[in-house]
Amino acid sequence: MEWKDNLTGLQHLGIPTKDIDKTIAYYQMIGFELVHETMNGKNRVAFLKWKDLIIETYESDQVSEVTGVVDHIAMNVLDIDAAYEHITGLGVKILEEITFLPFWDKGIKYFLTEGPNKERLEYTQYL
Repeated sequence: MEWKDNLTGLQHLGIPTKDIDKTIAYYQMIGFELVHETMNGKNRVAFLKWKDLIIETYESDQVSEVTGVVDHIAMNVLDIDAAYEHITGLGVKILEEITFLPFWDKGIKYFLTEGPNKERLEYTQYL
């Protein structure tokens, strides 16, 4: 599979929060729908959707509460292994190896990279 066919677009934006209930209520107030809620270890995680935009918000003790709080940009891929091979072949810095999380119906696999401005880019496949 060619890289341009594997990367299908934006999957979600990740925003850490100290108060997930307040964050969920805010996004619901402006029109988002809570489409999935789960746990990641001891921390609650919620996915909120409005049309094609998904925001992942998750509890964290390390919230900066300043402008620029988006923690990561996640892009959807069809084949996580092929994506990993392509990205590592480019010499991109890997922050987190391919990891499984039991999110959604069958789980996801993702890996995390660092961009040129220290931005965190996540490549994620729904299983």
